[in-house]
Amino acid sequence: MIDATSFLLERLHAIGLTDIAAVEPVAGGLAATAGLARRGDGTSVFVKAFGEPPSDDVFAAEAEGLTVLREAGGVVTPEVILADRDLLVLSTLQPRPATEAFWEQFAHALAHLHTSTRHPRFGWHRDNWLGRRRQVNTWNGDGYEFFAQRRLLRWLSEPRVWETLDAADRAALERLCDRLPELLPVRPACLTHGDLWAQNVMATPGGRPALIDPAVSYTWAEVDLAHLWTTAPPPEAHVLFELYAELTGLDRGWRERMPILQLRQHLAVIAQFDPDWGAADIVRATLAPFRQRPKDRPSRRHTTPPAESAPERLHKPAT
Repeated sequence: MIDATSFLLERLHAIGLTDIAAVEPVAGGLAATAGLARRGDGTSVFVKAFGEPPSDDVFAAEAEGLTVLREAGGVVTPEVILADRDLLVLSTLQPRPATEAFWEQFAHALAHLHTSTRHPRFGWHRDNWLGRRRQVNTWNGDGYEFFAQRRLLRWLSEPRVWETLDAADRAALERLCDRLPELLPVRPACLTHGDLWAQNVMATPGGRPALIDPAVSYTWAEVDLAHLWTTAPPPEAHVLFELYAELTGLDRGWRERMPILQLRQHLAVIAQFDPDWGAADIVRATLAPFRQRPKDRPSRRHTTPPAESAPERLHKPAT
């Protein structure tokens, strides 16, 4: 297990921040090691690093996401102080307050992000990252095709997902993808955070909602909503869903769509973490209605197993 304090100090000193008095590891991260670094002048910065980065651009892509959420979407994000191959340094935020008023404010911010950034295509100009796995963002004018290929079926090539889901599960996922136009309403693409669970919602020193750890792309707004809805948000967050639905004109059936939209995140968890915190069981339950193929509906998609190699297994870091 990595000694987070020594590891982060070494990385900070390597980039020239030699006035760091102490580093305090922070809890909550799953893929990277993170901490609060206190400088000699009494100020602090947030720092994050991988033991071995999955790509040279992982932090550059995250920094870009923070910037575009702020500049295009009007969402508060931390200031990017440095983003290179080995280290991401950001201004510090605060834990969010446990109040309904905070989540009401965030509902307005999230609704503004989603309604003010509509785009004619789905995707992003570059790939970025969910944890240690690449999020493929190849442009597509068809939201159903984009979600099927880039957000669901894409994960079947991951060794851990292929091993965890049996042939019937994989066939059921393909059938679900074929039926997406029946299951989900037509929606435009908009700028999305892409990894929006409650852990990534923080606050400024003044109490305004702020977001961290994005995996941005232009896709359906409900992808963000599903991640919040299905990952045990705090009780006071119930006001967010009610107000967001009102502000964006969501239909009454939006809750029934959440498990399908969240399949993408559950598959990403299976691909990266052992144990998977029940993600495989949730995936199988969501796919259960699609395990039988209608006689008049042949599958249009075919998948092949990943190339033979030892699957990369991530160990949950100290943070």
